[in-house]
Amino acid sequence: MQLKDIMTTDPECIPPEETLQQAALRMRDLDVGSLLVCDNDRLAGMITDRDITLRAVAEGKDPRTTRVREAMTEDIVFGFEDQDINDAARVMEQKQIRRLAVLNRDKRLVGIVSLGDLAVEGGDRSKAGEILQEVCEPAVPHR
Repeated sequence: MQLKDIMTTDPECIPPEETLQQAALRMRDLDVGSLLVCDNDRLAGMITDRDITLRAVAEGKDPRTTRVREAMTEDIVFGFEDQDINDAARVMEQKQIRRLAVLNRDKRLVGIVSLGDLAVEGGDRSKAGEILQEVCEPAVPHR
């Protein structure tokens, strides 16, 4: 099975020039904690509620004027639509990520896959549980 078989197509994106407040409102309305950042149909990064909190608000930046570009993560991990779901699961496990942007071979955004997609659509709930355990394992304890 390939990523295109289980991915969510037409994922929600936000332009990098939108404000953090607009991103937060969109996250609230969609009931999500992250948005892909797209410049047209090109993936530019990802912004999370944690990015907004730690990279902007905690630094005293005004979410009404600070742009998504200033707080987003630029170099995000992605997969290709024709990639085997088991390969994608290994990448998610190794990189400790819960969501994987999906691109076509022209590197245009076509979807997104979550751990839930792997569990439900992939049919291997035990494998998804293993991946989730690895993803949730702290990389370096902060004590």
